[in-house]
Amino acid sequence: MKALIQRVKSAHVAVDGQIIGQIQSGVLAYIGIGKDDDFDKACKLIDKILTYRIFENTTDADKLGKMDKSVSDVDGGLLLVSQFTLMAKTDKGRRPDFAPAMPPSDARILFDKLVNYAKSVHDDVATGEFGASMAVTAVNDGPINFLLEV
Repeated sequence: MKALIQRVKSAHVAVDGQIIGQIQSGVLAYIGIGKDDDFDKACKLIDKILTYRIFENTTDADKLGKMDKSVSDVDGGLLLVSQFTLMAKTDKGRRPDFAPAMPPSDARILFDKLVNYAKSVHDDVATGEFGASMAVTAVNDGPINFLLEV
């Protein structure tokens, strides 16, 4: 399971021109689900996203300006967007191979469980629509981006 996370000043996702999920300052996380992923990995990934220190410390004089706070520490938002293309093999040829991705019907169930888990441990969680053609808009803060894997 993979997550491409971005520290954002704001982000939203729209389907058919309607905003269905949005956050202010926080983390936009694109989630890729592979064939061998399960609920345990989903929980570990959410826990890692929520505790990954990518926000600057603004209170401790010794750590000013250092990335020492997590989205949980700063009470930021979390926008979760399903992104099967993160699972693509790209090491050969000129066309991505999506064989490592979990089949959509199973991935939808696991993504929903991941979202529900995130909502149970964090107050400000929004999401896109699994499998939909989504327009994601973000104001990247930094820019700060990381690829996390569990």
